[in-house]
Amino acid sequence: MSVIVSFRIPRELKKKMDRFKGTINWSEELRKFIEKRIEELEQQKVIEELEETIKRIPLIPKGIATRYIREDRDSY
Repeated sequence: MSVIVSFRIPRELKKKMDRFKGTINWSEELRKFIEKRIEELEQQKVIEELEETIKRIPLIPKGIATRYIREDRDSY
């Protein structure tokens, strides 16, 4: 089920839109724009949450990765 959303635009913009009334479905154009913008905002939110998660991961001491790799190699 769909709902109606309305908003105001400047009169001059509406006049410009009317020039393309027969060639462009403004409802569809706006719907696509809103869907794309929502998708971008959701992606940005996920990125921000991941960045916060990464910030909470404790740093490992310098050289620890090298030590683990050497221990692993030497164990064979």
